[in-house]
Amino acid sequence: MKIDLDTYREILDTLTRNKSRSLLTGFGVFWGVFMLVVLIGGGRGLKELLERNFEGFANNAAFVWSQNTTKAYKGMKKGRYWWMDNHDVERIQQRVPELDVVTPILFGGSKQAVQGDNYYDGFVLGVMTEMQKVQAPKMAYGRYLNEMDITQLRKVCVIGKKVYQNLFPKGGDPCGQMVRIDKIYYEVVGVDVSESNGMNFGGPPDESMVIPFTLMQKTYNQGNSVHMIAMTAHKGVTMSALTQKIRQTIARAHLIDETDEQGIMVFNTELLFGMMDSLFQGVNFLVWLVGIGTLLAGAIGVSNIMMVTVKERTTEIGIRRAIGATPKSILSQIIAESIVLTLVAGMSGILFAVAILQMVELGNTTDGILLAHFQVPFNVALAAVLLVSLLGALAGMPPALRAMSIKPVDAMRDE
Repeated sequence: MKIDLDTYREILDTLTRNKSRSLLTGFGVFWGVFMLVVLIGGGRGLKELLERNFEGFANNAAFVWSQNTTKAYKGMKKGRYWWMDNHDVERIQQRVPELDVVTPILFGGSKQAVQGDNYYDGFVLGVMTEMQKVQAPKMAYGRYLNEMDITQLRKVCVIGKKVYQNLFPKGGDPCGQMVRIDKIYYEVVGVDVSESNGMNFGGPPDESMVIPFTLMQKTYNQGNSVHMIAMTAHKGVTMSALTQKIRQTIARAHLIDETDEQGIMVFNTELLFGMMDSLFQGVNFLVWLVGIGTLLAGAIGVSNIMMVTVKERTTEIGIRRAIGATPKSILSQIIAESIVLTLVAGMSGILFAVAILQMVELGNTTDGILLAHFQVPFNVALAAVLLVSLLGALAGMPPALRAMSIKPVDAMRDE
């Protein structure tokens, strides 16, 4: 479609001849594009915010812990409390070979940490070095616990972000310095800056003080007790298929009904991540359905208004045909007017949506760190522009065909 400068001037003159009608017609397209871009950006940002709640957790992990039994079994009444031990870790490792990592956890509760004149009440957690494969830490300084810490019962700790900020307000690398936790001095070997999220065990990560599991068993007189067992499956193995096998392994060792799902709690992160993915697939489908539906409604409005415009310009079109204008030039003129109208309205909608999403991003920035990206990717914005152009061409096609079919003699007689 070849359009020269005079044609652009004519298109602009036609669209501005009736400003109110053009503005109201373009608003439908503007609103459709605006809603589509905002919904896509909002959905993207919401997904990132939810994913932050499970940041660091392996998506094929499971956690097992003990609760009061809810079913009687072999003469034992329901409501019996029981606890796991080190042997349960070994049993699961031996009888469920599909698992990659099986590691115990101990919870020490709230304890006060002191460093000089500074103190903070955090949560003590006893873990093995394999725990970082289940919940990956974000180390700002130093390292995580290693095998030597575990086997030699070293008095070392990895502190969370809030613990670090309160004990070391001047900042800097705290590794090598001593902190007192519940009357025992520990050497700081690392700082984990993972944020608090929606899935915490034993306390938020930023308020935690992680010490070797073996040391905690001895220091706090826990014997061989285990409060929780964390595990991940080998690649390609679904944790859902192993849940019952894990429960059976523990139930048989502690004389618990294998069907007592409340007595032996197994939390499967795979189901959680699967539900979240399904949720956002539905949200994305709904976003595109609503957005494209609104765009189509706007395009239909453009087509109707262009049809009215063509009827008003019947005499003009007839004169054009009489002095030599070809049907193709008439077709190009009307389609170009429709495309220009939809593009201007559509681009305005995109720019306004980007501005709104930018303000939302600014509102989700903490300490200069962006919590979630609400802006749409460039390819999505480009796709929206192409879609608007296509809708503009389609919207202009019916009125353009009608204009092209007008005969010069009939148009000249039109009142």
